[in-house]
Amino acid sequence: MPTASDCEPGAAAADAAGVAGLGTSERRLLDEFQRDLPLVPAPFAVIAQRLAISEAEVLEMLTRLREQGFVSRVGAVFATCAAGYSLLAALAVPASRVEQIAALVSSYAQVNHNYEREHTYNLWFVVTGDDRARIEHTVDEIEQRSGLTALRLPLEQPYHIDLGFRLWT
Repeated sequence: MPTASDCEPGAAAADAAGVAGLGTSERRLLDEFQRDLPLVPAPFAVIAQRLAISEAEVLEMLTRLREQGFVSRVGAVFATCAAGYSLLAALAVPASRVEQIAALVSSYAQVNHNYEREHTYNLWFVVTGDDRARIEHTVDEIEQRSGLTALRLPLEQPYHIDLGFRLWT
C-alpha cells in the first residue's frame, strides 16, 4: 500500500493527534496491508474478511485515511525494467514555470510521476515504455515543447528498498 516514495503534499497531515484517533481496524489496515495486496479480482473483500469487517468499510477507511494524509496511494509497484524500459530524467525549470512544465510533463501517458525537488534540476520524472527509442522520443518531445534540456539518468542497476514497516506493536 503506501510507500515513502509515493508521498505527496499534505501527507504530513497525519500528525500525532490524528494517529491517536485511529481505531483498531484502521491500525490493522495500515500495519498489515502495506505490502502483499491480494492479487485477486476483489482484493478489498479479502482484506475485509481478514479484518472481520465489510468491503464497504475497508473502502471507506481507505478514503478517510487518504483524506487525513495517512495513505497517499493504494496500488501495485512494478519493477519497470521487468516490463519494458524506464528512464529517470530531470529539468532545470525556472521557478515561474514549474507548474506549467510539470503539467506538460504529466500530460504524457509514458510519465508515471513527476515531482519538484530543491536543486538546480528541480523537476524530476520517470518515463516508461516498451523500448528505449520510444522513451527517448518522449523526452526529446518534452525538451522541444518546454525549451529545456533534460538530464537523462538511465537505470544502471536496480535496487529494491522495502519501505514497509510495523507501525504498532
